[in-house]
Parts: sequence; structure tokens; C-alpha cells
Amino acid sequence: IGRLSNGEDIIRALEHFCQKNDIKMAAFSVTGAVSLFTIGVFDQKQQVHVTSRNELPMEIISCTGYIAFPGEKAYVKAQIILADQLGKTSGGRLFSDTLLFAGELQLIELLGPPAGREYDQDSGRMLWAVNKLKK
Repeated sequence: IGRLSNGEDIIRALEHFCQKNDIKMAAFSVTGAVSLFTIGVFDQKQQVHVTSRNELPMEIISCTGYIAFPGEKAYVKAQIILADQLGKTSGGRLFSDTLLFAGELQLIELLGPPAGREYDQDSGRMLWAVNKLKK
């Protein structure tokens, strides 16, 4: 567990924490508030994330995801739900820049070799390359 600094980008903070502590793969959640956020939703027809950036004070209702270092560069995937002072919510895939006003990190290290990702023809998305569950 750890406290994240004011003004820090969530994704870069996760990468730094894992590199500093030699963590190669982990699941995480983040609580707190943001002052600026960038989120995206996957457009299934175009097969790309459509992002929006907003400079608004928002509370983090939920932010969960994973981080892996399949090579030298980290891969972070997280979903976030945010609420404003009136309770209106926004959510989607978390992107940089998403700057913390205040934040706390709960991280669980996953042991074993970092899982890779591969392109999935059916969805147009990069998905885990291991443990494919059968229908």
C-alpha cells in the first residue's frame, strides 16, 4: 500500500512504484481524487479508444487494473469511475494525463513471468495471451 503525491499522474506513479520495488506484474486499485483526468471508451466499429480530457475536481469512486512489464516498458490497463460534487459520474479506460489531488494505492503483486498480450481478431483488442477460457 502507499500514498500517491498531489499532482502525480496515476499511470506514471504506478510505473515508478513497480520499478522502484522490482514488481513485474500486479493488480491494483487507487482511491482518492483527481484534478484533471483523461478517459476513453473503446469504439467497437473503429477499434480504437476515443478519449476525452477534463480539468475538473472529481472523486475516484473506483479505479482498478493491472500492470505488467512484459519487456522493458510497462503496460498499464485500468478502468476508472469518477464523480463530481453533484454525484454525476464519468468513467472509462484510464489514460495519462490523470493528475491526482490526493491518492492511495493498494497493490497486489502477481508472481510468475509477466503475461504478454496478443491481438484478438474478434474484438480488435489486445488481450491476455495466456489462460484462454473455453466456452
